[in-house]
Amino acid sequence: MSNHSKKNTPSAGISFLGIHGLMLLAAIIVSSSFTVGEAITRGLDPAVLLLLRYLLATACLAPFLINRQGITRPHLGQLVGYATISASTVGFFWCMFESLRYTTALNTSIIFTLVPGISGIYSAIFLKERLGRNRLLALTFGMFGALWVIFRGSPERLLALEVNHGDLLFLAGCFMMAAYTPLVKKVHRNESMIVMTFWVLATGSGWLLLLSLTRLSEVNWAGVSDQVWAGIIYLAIFSTVVTFYLTHLATLYLGPTRVMAYSYFYPVFVLMINWLLGKGLPPAIILPGVVVVTLSALVLQGGVVRTPFTLPGRRINSANDT
Repeated sequence: MSNHSKKNTPSAGISFLGIHGLMLLAAIIVSSSFTVGEAITRGLDPAVLLLLRYLLATACLAPFLINRQGITRPHLGQLVGYATISASTVGFFWCMFESLRYTTALNTSIIFTLVPGISGIYSAIFLKERLGRNRLLALTFGMFGALWVIFRGSPERLLALEVNHGDLLFLAGCFMMAAYTPLVKKVHRNESMIVMTFWVLATGSGWLLLLSLTRLSEVNWAGVSDQVWAGIIYLAIFSTVVTFYLTHLATLYLGPTRVMAYSYFYPVFVLMINWLLGKGLPPAIILPGVVVVTLSALVLQGGVVRTPFTLPGRRINSANDT
């Protein structure tokens, strides 16, 4: 794939404060996807639902890419890299939608807070990312906070491993999702974020087509409700195109661990969204866990050591975890 000019560089003029603001916005959107996913997951087979989501997201992004620089097929190695990234997200989202048939949006948002710790381990091994004492402690406390909520503050439930099928399935998806931001940083080769986002979505559509091929003929398309279609459109535009783009961009500035640390805010946002929708608040016993994971997220965003890091067309400061 050819090198892209400065005007295609997504990094130009974005401050670190601006990146954090964009990631906070992405965290709110992702948090809403748990609630939306819970509402529509029984309306379609998860693989078919995801295929429609990815196809729509790819179709929405294509005109922007065509207008900006055209669509050029990447070389084989880069295409394999994009396909590897999309495999991690496709696997995660399938586990998410399937698990939401058996568990709750709050449970999945809490379990997802285990991802930064897993991602930090991946980054330390494969990217040699330095975490440092404070962030290791924050990741550890974040995991304990997540476990507190999952097991409702009961050591007996933890020892008895009282989790349902949906929780375990979603946990498996989290191990796949944890590889997402390390892979983004590993695969990126100075292409613009629109290019990377487009090809991750396009290859993800390919994976999902293979996954859902035998099920498409079984779908009663006339019976799909307007609520399900509205949910798919929302997830495709906001929870896929927007959040993929912002996550890809922020990973190059902040590093995989700090980007994934924003998932610690998900339980709080899910609680707020559910409360605004009139679903009430969860048992008070889980609130200490929510507080712990939120504080962990704040700690993980601190203590930045900035070292030179080059993005296409510009030299900026990048955050190395210490």
